[in-house]
Amino acid sequence: MKDLDILVVGGGIGGLTSAIALRRAGFTVTIIEKDPEWSVYGVGIIQQSNVVRAMSGLGLLDDYIHAGFGFDRVDVFSSAGERIGQIPSPKLVERYPANVGIGRRALQKVLADRARQMGTQIRLGMTIAAFTDDATGVTVRFSNGEDMRVDMVIGADGLYSQLRPMLFPDAPRPRFTGQAVWRYNFPRPADLDCLRAFEGTKGIGLVPLSNDLMYMYVTTPAPGNPFYPKEGMARMMRAQLAGQAPQIEELAGQITDDEAVVYKPLEYILVESPWYKGHVVLLGDAVHATTPHLGQGAGMAIEDSIVLAEELVRHEDLEDAFAAYQARRFERCKYIVDSSAAVSLGQIGLGPYVDQRTATGGMYRVISEPI
Repeated sequence: MKDLDILVVGGGIGGLTSAIALRRAGFTVTIIEKDPEWSVYGVGIIQQSNVVRAMSGLGLLDDYIHAGFGFDRVDVFSSAGERIGQIPSPKLVERYPANVGIGRRALQKVLADRARQMGTQIRLGMTIAAFTDDATGVTVRFSNGEDMRVDMVIGADGLYSQLRPMLFPDAPRPRFTGQAVWRYNFPRPADLDCLRAFEGTKGIGLVPLSNDLMYMYVTTPAPGNPFYPKEGMARMMRAQLAGQAPQIEELAGQITDDEAVVYKPLEYILVESPWYKGHVVLLGDAVHATTPHLGQGAGMAIEDSIVLAEELVRHEDLEDAFAAYQARRFERCKYIVDSSAAVSLGQIGLGPYVDQRTATGGMYRVISEPI
């Protein structure tokens, strides 16, 4: 197809990489983002070799690597703090690292800068109030009362997607695992040169993000999905780390800023019904949000974006392009969602315990395959 005018709903990782892939294909792209501040919480994200490969395909690799911290292995530690193994990571781009730790704000800047440079229009503080899908396209009514006519709409609007229930009222809702994750930034010690993953009923990891910065994640049971006020969050995160490995307990003493603690209940969703209807298609967390245990949530959204753009170029009919996109993506995304949820449920005794090394090795095998 040629000369498509495309509206992307959501200015996160999936929406921005969609815009870049679509502009590279020659399509006109507008992004709307509901947050007028376009804010991103300040901790990091782990991305593996499939994302490095995707960034190469998008023409972003050097900017991306420069903004993060590359590494080629995962060191596994026991809950007592002893190193018990290493997981080598497959490299998919020659002369580049296999994995990257990167701050979420740094990643957004890399993606947003490139999307704008390529001519994407980005409009903040806007949502879709309603839309009408007809034989030739979509008329969208925005929350500010403005109308826009486009050839198609991409819903990259996340776990709590606005478009998903508008398209599919009977689609599943996000499912809470019974677990939550706590995150906090620290200065990076010189010897932290890869992800360090600590095994146990509380999953803990230390992730380098730059020459100066790292972050810790801690997954913990959260029965009843409690709400915590911001005041006291640092104290509560420190309490979660009592009795952990000595190097983790030592870091816990540095957790003092309530505002810097990022707490999130862990939810997931997999939409098995069509990911598209008419001239509207969904991607990323809107249809396959995963828990973070295998570090692949953003990676799956980025791959979605590339595959969707490829299929739009390949096909003359939108429905054929959407069907081909879903066919290429479904089983891979299902594997990540199901495998990540299994690790989460196993950690809190709601399923068989899953060895992290086994799960991570399986993930690397799957993501190394072509998309």
